[in-house]
Amino acid sequence: NSEVQSGEAVQEKGHRYELRCGSKADLNRQVVRNGTASVSFPDWDFSAPPTTTSKLTTVEGLISHFIDDLSMDQDQRKELVPEVYEQIEVLIAKLRTALELPEEHGEQDSDNAFTVVIDDPTGNSYVENLCAPNPDPRLSIQYYRRTREQMIQLGLLNPDAEDTQEAEEAGQGQTATKGPRINALQEAAAADNVVRAVKEASQSHEILSFPANCSSCNAPCDTRMQMVDIPHFQEVIIMSTTCDDCGYKSNEVKCGGAISSQGRRITLKIEDKEDLSRDILKSETSSFNIPELDLDMVAGTLGGRFTTIEGLIRQVHNELDSRVPFMEGDSA
Repeated sequence: NSEVQSGEAVQEKGHRYELRCGSKADLNRQVVRNGTASVSFPDWDFSAPPTTTSKLTTVEGLISHFIDDLSMDQDQRKELVPEVYEQIEVLIAKLRTALELPEEHGEQDSDNAFTVVIDDPTGNSYVENLCAPNPDPRLSIQYYRRTREQMIQLGLLNPDAEDTQEAEEAGQGQTATKGPRINALQEAAAADNVVRAVKEASQSHEILSFPANCSSCNAPCDTRMQMVDIPHFQEVIIMSTTCDDCGYKSNEVKCGGAISSQGRRITLKIEDKEDLSRDILKSETSSFNIPELDLDMVAGTLGGRFTTIEGLIRQVHNELDSRVPFMEGDSA
């Protein structure tokens, strides 16, 4: 019995995993298929709808499960609907051929290579990344906003209020069409107003607070904001969020000054514990890497942070621990 129960809340966006399988290693990738996820094989024009159970399996186990399901009642189909029987036999033969991949990747994919797509509107499915923490060249992940139909299927939207909401959206759409559209200059002016308000509050030693929702449990919480002047550098905006319901905490730093005319690359050689205590300001547009660990984090990872070298490494560890669940424990 490989059934699992997801303990995570519905994610902010849906996830779509696309994996190109070309070797035995790809077949052995571990997969968490949530009950709300659909699985499709574009090469064979085959798609499996969501199920009532969630499973922890591998790509090979996923295909073997489809073979067993399709093989059921084939004798009856052969007598009653021979056309359907022939089509299913062809599909079963393709699925069995997919399990005969070579041990290693070649310069070109073998004839049996295939693509599998797992689409989960809740964002709680997972496909193992063999190159973690670096990007996997054979695995791509897309994040998308759920449609109204998906929201209703997940129980996040009341179907009885659908007509009313559609009418409201239609009315808003007509108003937006008649009224002026917000352009880039207006957006920049609004951002300047926010920065100006934060500066005025900081000068009077006040902390701005505005309502928001927790990114972990979606419960109402407060986000506090204050501008801080870092000596010998520039002004930054520190944002902090604390959820009283689930205990989630987060802090992020936004640069309050203008964008520099040139980029900056900083290289630090860490030799003792004192180097780990160095303060570091990482902007939301910066990337960083540790060559000794073969660790390369792309721009935007972890957002903006004002912390120490040790704190940054701990945040990377926590991020990998939460987003790559197969790196530790029995699954490793």
